[in-house]
Amino acid sequence: MSDPRNVAHDKKVAQEKHHEAATKAEGRSSNEKNNVTERAAVEQAPAEHEKSVAILSKLKEMEFHSRANIETLAELTLTIEDELKQKEFSDPVGALYSAQDKFQTQIAALIEGYEAKCESLAPSA
Repeated sequence: MSDPRNVAHDKKVAQEKHHEAATKAEGRSSNEKNNVTERAAVEQAPAEHEKSVAILSKLKEMEFHSRANIETLAELTLTIEDELKQKEFSDPVGALYSAQDKFQTQIAALIEGYEAKCESLAPSA
C-alpha cells in the first residue's frame, strides 16, 4: 500500500498545476479573447448562411408541392361533385383543400421571413 501522505501530496500538486493552468488561461488579454471570438463568428457566418439557404430551398420546394396539391384537390373536387355526383365525398375533399390552403398561406409567410433572415446572414463582399 502507498503512504497516504504521498497520495495527499500528489493530489495537492495536481490541484496546484490545474490552478496555475487555469490562471494562465484567464491571463490572456481581452483583445486576444475578442479576436478569437470574432474569428469564430466570421468562420461560422458562411456555414450558417449556406445551411440557411439550403433550408430556404427545401421550404420553397415544399411550397411548390403545396401549390400542386391545391390544384389537384381543386380538380378532384370538380370531378367528384360535377362528374361523378358523389356529394358525400365533396365535404372531406373540401376540408383537405382548406387545410392545404392554410398550410400554403403559412409556408409562404415563413418563406418570406426566412428569406430576410438569409439575406441578413449573407457574408459581406
